[in-house]
Amino acid sequence: MDILQHYHNQPPRNEIFFPRKLEIPEDNRINLHGVRGSGKTALILDYILNYNLDEVLYIDYLDPNIRFNQISPIKLQKFILDNSITLLIIDNYTPHLDITLDINKIIIISRVDLNLEKYLSIKLFPLDYEEFLVFEKGVNININFNHFLKLGTLPVKGHSIKNNILTLKNFFEHKFTYQEQSVLIILAIYQTKRLSINQLYLHSKERFKISKDWFYAKIKEFEREGIIYFFNDIYQKGGKKMILFDFAFGRYLAIGQPFITQFDTMVAISLIKHQIDFKTLGIYGYLTIDGELITPAPFESEESILKKSYSKFSLYKKYNIKKITILTVTNQYSYNIGDITFEAMPFYEWSVCPSQYFN
Repeated sequence: MDILQHYHNQPPRNEIFFPRKLEIPEDNRINLHGVRGSGKTALILDYILNYNLDEVLYIDYLDPNIRFNQISPIKLQKFILDNSITLLIIDNYTPHLDITLDINKIIIISRVDLNLEKYLSIKLFPLDYEEFLVFEKGVNININFNHFLKLGTLPVKGHSIKNNILTLKNFFEHKFTYQEQSVLIILAIYQTKRLSINQLYLHSKERFKISKDWFYAKIKEFEREGIIYFFNDIYQKGGKKMILFDFAFGRYLAIGQPFITQFDTMVAISLIKHQIDFKTLGIYGYLTIDGELITPAPFESEESILKKSYSKFSLYKKYNIKKITILTVTNQYSYNIGDITFEAMPFYEWSVCPSQYFN
């Protein structure tokens, strides 16, 4: 059977799918991109159910059946016209592919923004806490949040408490090369630390053989994809704070990682997903452009925070901080010192109310 006919006759399907916040727009040329494991393919497979499947063609360029059976643009265009295809999905797109096709709508799926001319670029992140709740069947707030802490943000089919380690193991082994895996372990070890890329390279070089050029290129690739993020620090000079894209994945790669590291990562990733501009302020948290300091303090008591607030008040004034939001696991309280408002709240409350807590 012709390979295109095979794809047309047997489009893939989701075994299970939970709704995401991101909706595919009506634009006719779309580049959907996001970090590996974020759920891009599942989102599109759900989207195409809105169409007559006879008019849809889905091609995954990682399918081994086309490794030695390349599809020419002429052949593809002919198939589109002969079969009245109105929607073409190209998954795992690579830049060498010719996409100048005469068709109503094309959606290209990639890990990074391809910056394609005349294409609308939309980014899909892994789950935020609000999306995670859709996956949960329970209604107990504490149980739901504990599951989130254990499972993380990857919307993997069958993700559950019972098989969580196996799920992360499979993701690690199948989504990354052996050399990439080694780099990821180093990144997890130094999660939330302030380092330069050269320092990360030296730490890696101590543990396994690696080319400096390859390492620098891979870090840039990871950063572009959204596997890691580097944040400028306005308080401490030298290096940038480094965050992995998923706190549970980081914990899997580095046993014994402190809980504050995971909690700190949760906060930073939430700010990124809500598109909040911020910089780090040393160990004190994340300072937004609106003058709000977001401080991760999962278990610290109100008395301890109050004492620190007085001792650091001059620092807060120096950086023109207007409000300090203290993120906790369960604690909730508020007070004022001078003209600065201090408000503590559980992470799960803060993260699902962007219209109220994110300006």
